[in-house]
Amino acid sequence: MQKLQQLYEGKAKKVYATEDPNVVIVSYKDDATAFNGQKKGTITGKGAINNRMTNNLMRRLEAAGVPTHYIQELNDRETAVKKVSIIPLEVIVRNISAGSFAKRYGVAEGIVFDQPTFEFSYKNDDLGDPLLNTSHALALRLATREEIDLIHTYTMKVNDLLKGFLKEIGIDLVDFKLEFGKTADGQIVLADEISPDTCRLWDEKTHEKLDKDRFRRDMGGAEEAYEEVMRRLMGEQ
Repeated sequence: MQKLQQLYEGKAKKVYATEDPNVVIVSYKDDATAFNGQKKGTITGKGAINNRMTNNLMRRLEAAGVPTHYIQELNDRETAVKKVSIIPLEVIVRNISAGSFAKRYGVAEGIVFDQPTFEFSYKNDDLGDPLLNTSHALALRLATREEIDLIHTYTMKVNDLLKGFLKEIGIDLVDFKLEFGKTADGQIVLADEISPDTCRLWDEKTHEKLDKDRFRRDMGGAEEAYEEVMRRLMGEQ
């Protein structure tokens, strides 16, 4: 598959056209950002880790009945995916209190919820990705009621599956962000990535943070944390 002109560059990835108008190549970068791009840096090797981890999890989710944009891993940093138009709703699921949830509602981190929370933010960097509810999403015509219902169904299934996959390797899924897109024929599929960039991951015994919070909070050891998640997930020594 041939990589043609660059179509897009985001904070963590570049997207290239291919000879197939319905297929693009995603290339993962080592660039790291936080606080809506205000903090910038590099986590060496994270592009390859996020690419391989995302693909591993997308394959598992697809096998369990969640449609995804994944087609084929091309190399450590590049993957062929279905070209989609991203629905401008970031979907956030929380199983344990942490981060902005703890700050917003004045609670401690680490409270295990009786059931997961589900929230949307409007995918718009200029506005700071504000929280919104279903009524707002419908008013702004970001998605239809049927699309929102389907996204909710897929998201809850992804949460159950990811919690199970990660529990097997001694990691708690604290919270995570998903994005969905529409293919050329109108199918809604899981897109973007599933990685320590987009998930909060804690060691289930020590509660050590194994995700981008190490970069956000200047804790150090981000590279080692990403490598540890990869090692456990892929069974690599």
